[in-house]
Amino acid sequence: MRMRSRAWPAWALLVAGCAAGALGARDESVESFVARHWRTPLRPQGPAPARFTPLEASLAPEACGTCHPAQLADWRTSIHAAAMGPGVAGQLAELRVREPATALGCQNCHAPLAEQMPLVPGTLADNPAFDAALGARGIPCAACHVRGHERFGPPRRDGSLASAAPRASLPHEGVTRTPAYLASSFCRGCHQFGPDGYALNGKPLEDTYEEWKASRFAAAGVQCQDCHMPDRRHLWRGIHDADMVRGGLTITLDDASPRVPGGVAARLVVENSGVGHRFPTYVTPLVLLRAELVDAAGHALAGTRVERRIGREVTLDLEREVSDTRLAPGERAELVYARALENGAVAARFSVVVYPDAFYTAFFEALLRQGAGRGEDDLRRALGETRRSAFTVFEARVLPKGRLNPP
Repeated sequence: MRMRSRAWPAWALLVAGCAAGALGARDESVESFVARHWRTPLRPQGPAPARFTPLEASLAPEACGTCHPAQLADWRTSIHAAAMGPGVAGQLAELRVREPATALGCQNCHAPLAEQMPLVPGTLADNPAFDAALGARGIPCAACHVRGHERFGPPRRDGSLASAAPRASLPHEGVTRTPAYLASSFCRGCHQFGPDGYALNGKPLEDTYEEWKASRFAAAGVQCQDCHMPDRRHLWRGIHDADMVRGGLTITLDDASPRVPGGVAARLVVENSGVGHRFPTYVTPLVLLRAELVDAAGHALAGTRVERRIGREVTLDLEREVSDTRLAPGERAELVYARALENGAVAARFSVVVYPDAFYTAFFEALLRQGAGRGEDDLRRALGETRRSAFTVFEARVLPKGRLNPP
């Protein structure tokens, strides 16, 4: 008896490694560019070149989408577009009043452009460049691709950097191309806390880049973009996407021993076979391996459920790590369930359920109980979204004779 979910294909690892391997010789220039490009707080763009049209001078994603509609369409569905969603906006509503400098620090990742900051970092004076509409757009195209109205981007697909046409003849005077856009270090600023960043139990709260760096994927040259921006698509799929999660795991369901006469006995195993960092990487998601008896209608029988948690559990005040059962690349978790059928049970149901926003659900509930002030409406919306975000990546039934019966 054996059931297996779809694992991350080996050929993809090989191809991605070959594509990214050329970065090694350019690490120094990549690091130099990344350090300059993401030096925070970002500077205002300043006046646009005189020859720029209003469209070329605009920082709005829709302006970029005029010539890059596919990228705009992808971005609109992404977590980057939602980086200033109701959960963040609701928290910042009060924080901007009580601790404005802290609130601006949050925006370094959630809405990083100077034009998205209502106050000037450092002085906390009103920001004359602030664009309220842009401020609500999360991480727009310009956050990664525009500095001082100059456009930056990756090499062409053939690896070339230069343009055959004079820059002055190109829209927004062309683009400066660099391999930095294909390197994991480009993502590091927002996906890795530094040595002085917030940590619990000796581990940074956000440690994704270092987790990747210690993995076989980094050793093979597989970069963040290879998985999260396949074919250069601006999707950034992650823990909220069921297909992405399934593609990073190998899930098996096997016979277990000893067998239970007239009952069921099986072992559910989840292996991090294709995620290039810990699964899950952050403190907000929770993944449950679950087994329970069900009746003929598929209803779970009370008192028969057993679960195993995969995640990094921390207290809501972020003062203490409760447990860390996340899976590093190659690690696995298993749940063995052996039970006699009783009270009308006809089978055991095994499942793997993902709660991408488990921490946020509890956190927003606590904030609303305490009184969320100016952010209450946004936080209520965010709470509803987190409650709806759970999904199942694997489910199967085991009958008494050991036959698998997928639903």
